[in-house]
Amino acid sequence: MIRLYVNGVLHAVDVDPGTPLLWVLRDALSLTGTKYGCGIAACGACTVHVDGEPLRSCVTPVASVEGKHVITIEGLSGDGGHAVQRAWVAEEVPQCGFCQSGQIMAAAALLARNPRPTDADIDDAMAGIICRCGTYQRIRKAIRRAARNMAGEA
Repeated sequence: MIRLYVNGVLHAVDVDPGTPLLWVLRDALSLTGTKYGCGIAACGACTVHVDGEPLRSCVTPVASVEGKHVITIEGLSGDGGHAVQRAWVAEEVPQCGFCQSGQIMAAAALLARNPRPTDADIDDAMAGIICRCGTYQRIRKAIRRAARNMAGEA
């Protein structure tokens, strides 16, 4: 049994220690908001937070996060009220929506460590998270909006 905290709840999962965290989340815990995109950590659709840091779950063996705290898109906010999620809607970022959970999780991690990011900071943090629809300008705009909202600047 491997024990890990997911969205604040302790889980014990009976899986092979080498199973990618993504499949534990999706198949064992039925948390399907985290998406499979490429399986080689190249696209970012599978991004979750582990102990506050963004991590590509498709290549992360579940044993490596034993005892750690994992936050998925479902755990970011129970009602979609996180500042990044609200900004995503306000700026109409999603088109197909496939990459959105990974994009939002990376953006939330950025703002947690850097509440006033520059465009260069945003580009660096979001690099490698592929949006097949090309909404990168709206993504940057939403991150700036979320930063202002988090700072109380509305």
